[in-house]
Amino acid sequence: PVLVESLLVFTVVLSVHAVVWDRFSWCTVALAVQAFYVQFKWDRLLQLGGAVFQFRGAANSGLLPASMVIPLLGVVMKERCRAAGIVYFERFGIVVASTGMLLALFLSVLAVGITKPVPTNTCILTGIAGSVIIYTMKHSLTVSEVIEVLEVLLIFVYLSMILLYLLPRCFTPGEALLVLGGVSFVLNQLIKRSLNVVEGRGDPIDFFLLVAVVGVVLLGLFFTVLFIFMDSGTWISSLFFHMMTAVLGLGVIMPWLYRLIQRNPLFWLLQFLFQTQTRLYLLVYWTFLAASACGVVFYQNAKRSSESKKHQASTITRKYFHFIVVATYVPGLIYDRQLLYVAAVLCLAVFIFLEYVRYFRIKPFGQTLRHLLSLFLDERDSGPLILTHIYLLLGMSLPVWLFPRSCAPKGTLPGAGALVPYSGVLAVGVGDTIASVFGSTMGEIKWPGTKKTFEGTMTAIFAQIIAVALILIFDSSVNLNSSYAWILASVSLVSLLEAYTTQIDNLLLPLYLQIMLMA
Repeated sequence: PVLVESLLVFTVVLSVHAVVWDRFSWCTVALAVQAFYVQFKWDRLLQLGGAVFQFRGAANSGLLPASMVIPLLGVVMKERCRAAGIVYFERFGIVVASTGMLLALFLSVLAVGITKPVPTNTCILTGIAGSVIIYTMKHSLTVSEVIEVLEVLLIFVYLSMILLYLLPRCFTPGEALLVLGGVSFVLNQLIKRSLNVVEGRGDPIDFFLLVAVVGVVLLGLFFTVLFIFMDSGTWISSLFFHMMTAVLGLGVIMPWLYRLIQRNPLFWLLQFLFQTQTRLYLLVYWTFLAASACGVVFYQNAKRSSESKKHQASTITRKYFHFIVVATYVPGLIYDRQLLYVAAVLCLAVFIFLEYVRYFRIKPFGQTLRHLLSLFLDERDSGPLILTHIYLLLGMSLPVWLFPRSCAPKGTLPGAGALVPYSGVLAVGVGDTIASVFGSTMGEIKWPGTKKTFEGTMTAIFAQIIAVALILIFDSSVNLNSSYAWILASVSLVSLLEAYTTQIDNLLLPLYLQIMLMA
């Protein structure tokens, strides 16, 4: 399975390389080759328990697929913005690609350094790939861009040391690279923009995302350190938690956001949410869907209490939430993407805050949340945090958040790029859901070395093609310009990757589909 997963990732890398064909695409090929070899060193360290931190079990390291995501995103973003003539975001794409390569190299060097005996061939390959990447960065980046890349690397190192120690068994090395690398980049961007505020420059919704992500991460770090010295389950600790959340929210996060957008954040948010009648209708509709999702949780827990204490939600039951999320995102993508962008940020902040309440057992809802959500745990929730629902939200939202709006003057990219915001809906909402449902109910022919079935993968590909046809009918802004073969190849590659990867597919698949469609 690891070899097939690696082959699929190499196919994606070479496909992007064939389209872009510049010094950075050559660097991604070199990085992929060395990550392939280092991945086996990480896998061996995980099996022997010598990987410094405790990583998630029942999965390989995932270094190769994770290492390629950020560099490839930067490369395709650079190419799209270069074609649109937007120099600022072309340079930004180069910084993203360089940062992703350096973070992946750091993980590779770490694995090689702690492997005993030292793997000579892997060291040589890592050295060659590192030399190629550093040489390319030297001739491509300005001094300020090099400093920015090194700042992100520094934040990543410290954040990894803290969070991987505090949250054992929550991530594989690859997932840690994606999640912590993304948070490090967001934190650096927020610091950079806070120090260089220019009135009227920048979209408020982008600042809203940066502040929300950094705010909830800092909130979690603060309470984790605090509750080392206090029992978080008492009423006094819970009251202190709510008070400090209000203080940090109103005393730090709100003024920070005010400095960036130059207006009252609460008034701006209310004005934004209720600006048009369409937004009001969408908010009412989404409220109904949120209530439906809560209803499913309560119903399944009532069913558990009446049947058996050991009752666990089936795969099909968990996929109800995928259907609800698709029903949430599709109208937002068609009618108002900016509202969907902001609503997804708010939802992410609420999800993470509720996870803090559950994890720290904050009264009055902490213990209740633990009981309600324990029904929906699977083998991927082996650590102290329950992250699968947050990954689902991220998988659906990242293509919307990462869509290069400034490089798409008409609000959409030409050809297959028009489907980029729908990457989460297609890969996770439709493909992964249909593959799980049909594979678990009717699948008989298993892919070699996995539990996934041939029937599940084929129905997933077919369902995504039907979904693309429906998007063409209902979204008039999508014009594929006869790029159907590329779309079919992209969907097929990502569906095969879903069958073979042991990483969190809700996070990985939408990003790979977005890369292919943007290329």
